[in-house]
Amino acid sequence: QVRLAESGGGLVQVGTSLRLSCVGSEGPFDDFAVAWVRQPPGKEREFLAAISKGGRHTTYADSVKGRFTISRDNTRNTAYLEMNSLKADDTAIYYCAADLHYGRGTTFDNWGQGTQVTVSS
Repeated sequence: QVRLAESGGGLVQVGTSLRLSCVGSEGPFDDFAVAWVRQPPGKEREFLAAISKGGRHTTYADSVKGRFTISRDNTRNTAYLEMNSLKADDTAIYYCAADLHYGRGTTFDNWGQGTQVTVSS
């Protein structure tokens, strides 16, 4: 069990960058793999990236590979999603999630409340 809180979303322009943060509390953050998942308006939830509990392994969806980078700093109980070269189609609610099992997907044991990212031209 860990509580997650996202921050860093907002309104940005196409082609710019944004970094999202996910802070864990009330639990051993470094026991959990962390993932980022997004849900565009009117669409299904989409897996983006995941990182193992020690940060040595990462995996990305094809839609964001090369543009987005997931990382974590366990000394700060924080995971990050660095988003570069943003496109209008990146507009979505972005969630962080944590699970004892590292992998791809959209089902995790712990979820944040989400942060809105809107990319405009």
